[in-house]
Amino acid sequence: MSHQNVLYGENRSAVTNQVFLALGSNLNDPVAQIKQAIQALSSSIDAIERAQLYQSKPLGPQDQPDFLNTVISGYTDLSPEDLLTTIQMIETQQQRVKTRHWGPRTIDIDILFYGNIRMETPELTIPHKELFHRAFVTIPLFDLIPNGIAPTGDQLDRNGYDSLTLVRIDT
Repeated sequence: MSHQNVLYGENRSAVTNQVFLALGSNLNDPVAQIKQAIQALSSSIDAIERAQLYQSKPLGPQDQPDFLNTVISGYTDLSPEDLLTTIQMIETQQQRVKTRHWGPRTIDIDILFYGNIRMETPELTIPHKELFHRAFVTIPLFDLIPNGIAPTGDQLDRNGYDSLTLVRIDT
């Protein structure tokens, strides 16, 4: 299997919800940024597994470095809203600054799935609304969900994504 068992975090008694998060970075040593974010997430997410890293061209403005992307899965007892707050704190700690839409960033963390729930609020949409349109998210997701059946029951079509736009990075 192509994913890596990272296994950060401690066992907590109330861990019940499987989550999938996308991480991306193109500034200040992207590999280190992603590893730092996963380490920070391990205080709230148990049994983290990480897909391979993939390099891709940025969406939007091309006058920036390529991105490194991955997907992680794990288990949390945080609510979706509390998980979002935790993610935003990690992004702030890693000095993420939004200078423009689809611009460069030290770290970007998105909630892809939270159990099998579907929700849409002004702050949070689960599953992530662009998930099914981005090869740099979906291809790493296949590392963790080889059968392509998402927690929500959605079938991911491996042939629907151009994997040639990605370069797999071994770390």
